[in-house]
Parts: sequence; structure tokens; C-alpha cells
Amino acid sequence: MEALKQGSDVLFILLGAILVLAMHSGFAFLELGTVRKKNQVNALVKILVDFSVSTVAYFFVGYGVAYGVSFLVGADELVARNGYDLVKFFFLLTFAAAIPAIISGGIAERARFWPQLLATAVIVGLVYPLFEGVAWNQRFGIQAWIKGLTGEEFHDFAGSIVVHAVGGWLALPAVILLGARSNRYRKDGGISAHPPSNIPFLALGAWILTVGWFGFNVMSAQTIDKVSGLVAVNSLMAMVGGTLPAHTATSPASGPLCTNPGSLRPRARAASVPPT
Repeated sequence: MEALKQGSDVLFILLGAILVLAMHSGFAFLELGTVRKKNQVNALVKILVDFSVSTVAYFFVGYGVAYGVSFLVGADELVARNGYDLVKFFFLLTFAAAIPAIISGGIAERARFWPQLLATAVIVGLVYPLFEGVAWNQRFGIQAWIKGLTGEEFHDFAGSIVVHAVGGWLALPAVILLGARSNRYRKDGGISAHPPSNIPFLALGAWILTVGWFGFNVMSAQTIDKVSGLVAVNSLMAMVGGTLPAHTATSPASGPLCTNPGSLRPRARAASVPPT
């Protein structure tokens, strides 16, 4: 029975890792749809190479900083419990790699390729694991200090602070330092039109991220006996709760929750007048 539970836990967290890994294709298509066409290939390559650099940095440095685990031990120790510790690393790696992807979207078309990869290595290898180790592995005694101060430890179930807020905090100074995109502002100070280059790709990226988010949130339980349907339904309602107000706020004056039918009709061409 214990072997069955171990195998189930490994499969559970492996499926979670695959779902969150798929989110990186969502990040790629989301960025692809927002940048100009000349930069679309760069956006795709950047997300792919960013993930590769994140994997190497987290494997050799970051995971050890956060959890005190080294992969330079015997294989017998690593494959114990059906290799659960290995797939746990895979799962947590996909979380770590989400931070450079978040930053990448914020500085799209403004950052040079190689310096951004260097920043990715530093963030995933050193900066992020410090937050991760404090929140999820009781590292450095900070949780004990928080509990002594407030009576409770800091709790972050699926990375709302540890992953997403940290990614936003790191992206903010990068955005400020790099400034606006080239030709974003006209000489008179007005804002130049900068529409998305490919709305279908942007929407595809958003849908891929939506599906992957259930792996991000629900499977943060990390073992099958701790999974909660409440987390799944909360994630679902958060999605629709954000979609409907956004659509209402951006709908035309003809009525909320309805796309203006006139905007979908092709414009009539001016009638040609025969020469006299």
C-alpha cells in the first residue's frame, strides 16, 4: 500500500510539473502576440533559452540554496521513494523558471539577449531561492522570527508572493531602468499607437496559461492525499471573476457584456463613380 501511495505521489507531482512547464509556452505566445513582428522570433528563442538557463542554474545552485539538497550524491539516494525527490525538483524548477518569464514580458523589446540570460542565472540561482527557502523550507530562521512577532508563520500555498510578487518586484526596477520601447512616444510627447502584432497568438498564450494554472495551484499540494477541490474551484472563479469585469469595463457604450455588432461588420466600400 505504501508503494502505491509513493507511486501515486510521483505521478501526481510529475503531472503538475508538466502542466506548469506547458505554461512557459503560454508565456511565449503571450509575448509573441504583443511584440512587433520583427521581434517575434527573438521572443520565442528568449523564452526557450531562458528556461534552459534556469534549469542549469537551479539544478547546480538554486535548489541547494533553498532546500540544502545536492544532486552530487549517490543515485540510490536520489531514486528512493520512486524518485519523488527528483520529480519534486522538476516541479519546483518550473516555478523558479516562471520568474524570468514574468520579467521577460515586462521588458519585451528593450533588453539585450545575453545580459538578460545572465540576469536569469543570477535570479534563479541565488535571488529567488532565498525567498523560496524562507517561505517553504524554514531556512535562515526568518519564519521563526515572523512567528515570534505575529504568532503565525508566513504561509504561501502556491507562490502568490514567492513566485509572482517576487517576479513583479524584480521586473519593476528593470522596466524603470530600461524605459519605454523605442518610438513609443512622439516628439510632441504623445503616445504612438502600439497595437498587439497578433491577437490570436496572444489569446492562445492566455488560454495555455489558464490551463496550466490549475497545475500551478492545485498540484502545489505536492502529494495526492493533500489535494483540495477548493483550490481548483477558487482558481476557476478567480479566472472568470477577472474576465467579466474586464470585458464590462472595455465594452462599447452600446451595452456591457456585448461586443458592438457594428465593429464586426466589414466597412462598406465607397461606390465607384464612372468617369464622365
